[in-house]
Amino acid sequence: MNMDFERKLAIPVEVKEMIPLSARASEIVEKRNTQIREVFEGKNDRLLLIIGPCSADNEDSVIDYISRLRRVQNLVSDKILIIPRIYTNKPRTTGDGYKGLLHQPNPNEKPDLLKGIIATRKLHMRAVEETEFSCADEMLYPENHKYLDDLLGYVAVGARSVEDQQHRLTASGIEVPVGMKNPTSGVYSVMMNAIHAAQHPHTFIYRGWEAHSYGNPLAHAILRGYTNKQGQSQPNYHYEDLVKLCEFYAEGEFDNPAVIIDTNHCNSGKDPFAQPRIIKDVLNSAKQNSDIKKLLKGFMVESYIEDGAQKIGEGIYGKSITDPCLGWKKTEQLILEIAEML
Repeated sequence: MNMDFERKLAIPVEVKEMIPLSARASEIVEKRNTQIREVFEGKNDRLLLIIGPCSADNEDSVIDYISRLRRVQNLVSDKILIIPRIYTNKPRTTGDGYKGLLHQPNPNEKPDLLKGIIATRKLHMRAVEETEFSCADEMLYPENHKYLDDLLGYVAVGARSVEDQQHRLTASGIEVPVGMKNPTSGVYSVMMNAIHAAQHPHTFIYRGWEAHSYGNPLAHAILRGYTNKQGQSQPNYHYEDLVKLCEFYAEGEFDNPAVIIDTNHCNSGKDPFAQPRIIKDVLNSAKQNSDIKKLLKGFMVESYIEDGAQKIGEGIYGKSITDPCLGWKKTEQLILEIAEML
């Protein structure tokens, strides 16, 4: 093969033995994940806010950011359930650029996947132990999920991965909610097929084992906008888009129909400052239509300590090195405004 095999990586059980989850942390994750599950099951009417940096590039600034979320969560706990984003794997459209903490624990140094696996587990564990949040991560590599499966509260499958068989089948064996994004083409049927697959049991190969999944009744849709033939960003969060999604759900047999609106990416044209307007627009649609209100479970927001983005090496604390994010002051104001609207 046209590649070098540098070393065999530690398997998940070895990493978990190296960095074990404490009894207290396990209880926090279990309690939190029950609350998240109840939102998707319709037993809790709080709004989910899956919020945080585009990429978790620095452990200290990410924990600083999440600690700020904890203080705001305490103010809005009756209306909003916050799930911090700790995205440690970054899909790259062309394959170029920073691929996340998993690949490069230090963005200024060469990739080191063993250090990256350890760094991702330590970061998620710090979030649980220091802020009492179980967090969200993107499942870019299905075989890596078990390094974090005892820590996560939410899993997202990206627009480029949603058509992949291994992502769909692995999602069917995950116990927490898995959001399936619409593909970059925007075709709803692809996303709905992914949800259907994830909600049903399967037999497949996983990490060299013949595995049997039981189906994930909490698999659901994420609308993130799409790209047209000219490569231009197009939104799909408007009233008519949500009505269409309600119709797709009604035509099939799905457990716990739900949607999360991704307010950045193609929905905002990667303008992070458009995210508050998009949220208010969707909440207004929910007020106008009871089916949309029932389907809508929350929002996904890209936010960090500082507004915007920077290049790798600029060294601005708490500023994204991938997609631009909404800064903390605007984020805090947004969360409080959402609570008032609810």
